[in-house]
Formats: sequence, C-alpha cells, structure tokens
Amino acid sequence: MNELRYVYAVCRPFEAALQADLVGVDGAPLKQLAHGDLIAVLSRVPEADFGYEPLRAHLEDLDWLTETARAHQAVIAALTTVTCPLPLRLGTVFRDDSGVRTMLEDEGDQLRGLLARIDGCVEWGVKVYAEPEGEQSPAEPAAAGQAASGRDYLRMRRARQQGADRLWARAESFAQELHTDLTARAAATRLHRPQNPELSRATGRNILNGAYLVGRSQSEEFVECVERTKDQEPGLRVELTGPWAAYSFSNPDGDEEEAW
Repeated sequence: MNELRYVYAVCRPFEAALQADLVGVDGAPLKQLAHGDLIAVLSRVPEADFGYEPLRAHLEDLDWLTETARAHQAVIAALTTVTCPLPLRLGTVFRDDSGVRTMLEDEGDQLRGLLARIDGCVEWGVKVYAEPEGEQSPAEPAAAGQAASGRDYLRMRRARQQGADRLWARAESFAQELHTDLTARAAATRLHRPQNPELSRATGRNILNGAYLVGRSQSEEFVECVERTKDQEPGLRVELTGPWAAYSFSNPDGDEEEAW
C-alpha cells in the first residue's frame, strides 16, 4: 500500500516530549522530519484516502471531514503545549519525505519569518454579539387582551426599530473600543468577517470577530481584560476562546489587520 506524508505543522526543533498516546489522522504515529533548523511534524497516510482524487471526494463527506479535522487539531493542540507551531492547512499532503524536505527548502525563508513572528505567542479569539432581546421592550400600547389600533401598532414597531438601532450603534462603539484596548496588548491582530448565525448557530448578531496574537507571559492580563467586559453592557455578549496555535497568523499574504 502506497503511503503519503500528511504534514500538520512546521516548527523549530524542540526537546519536550509529546504525550505518549498522541496519534495523527487515521490513527497513525507521528514523526518529526528535520531539515536544517526546521521541523515538519507529519504522519504516514494511505494514498487510497489522501491522494488527490480520493481526498477531494472525502472533503464532501462531513463525518470523515469532522473526524480528520479533530485528529489534525489534536496534534496542533499538543504541539502548542511544548512549542509555537506554524499550523498547516487541513489535508496538506506530500508524496514522500523528499517532497516535504523540498517544501521546507523552497519556503524556508518565509517559514522562518512566520515562526519568528509567533515565537512565544498564542492566539486568542474574541467575539462580541448583540442580542436584541437584551433591550428593554417598549410598553405595550394597549392593555393585555385588547387589540391595538393600526396607529398604535406602527408606533410600537417604530419604537422597537429605534431600540434595535440604538443597540447596534452601542454594540459597534463597544466592540471598537474593546478591539482598540486588546490590540494594545497584542503583538498582532486580525479582524475576521462576522460569523453567519446560520452556520455558527450562535445567537445574536456578531459585531466583532477578532484574533489576537499574545505573548504567553501577557496572556493572563489579556484574559482578565476581556473578562472584565463580559457583563459591562446589557444586550451584548463577549466570548473568549483560546489559547490556540497561531492559525490566524500563519498566512504570509494576510494583512496584520483589516480596517475596522
């Protein structure tokens, strides 16, 4: 059976041992392939599943994709506890060890630059959601059980819309202020597109979807800064995730930060 090389991440050489029972996708053992001052963390996978055409087909299989993504993430998470890995995309596969070495050689300068940027850092995610139900509902225009007139109905609709508009404006101001504060505590930032609620299944309207590259030694202060804001504004919800490997900062083509 032909085997390919599935590469999870590139990192600097590290001495700390990974957990003994850690395996990669398809339950395969992990291997470190060194090339100069770079290490590729990889495992062997069957070409029947990870060749170009089979992989394309598998990416349409949600169950397979979920299982593979979990195994991929588990390796990255384990590496993050012992070093600062540069994560590669899900399904990064090479024909053999020689192909991996060629990648490390050809992209070496770029990889070293990215590793230097994330050295000693982790990624934190911060999201702000506006939840209209957090606003005070306007008083009903008519007593309970009585039908409102058309004029009362329009007045109620207008009041609700004005309340929602105030919430969105307040949410934008709050999110921008929070982002500015967190940016001052981060080595780099990325603003991602607001999440689609139909895909994320999160309640409320996503106002801020930020990623922050923070030094490990500054992370406690960063987390405390976010935690202080969580109950600061009614109708707004702040979510903090991490620490993660620096996924948002592994793309050399991205800007440090998009415009607000």
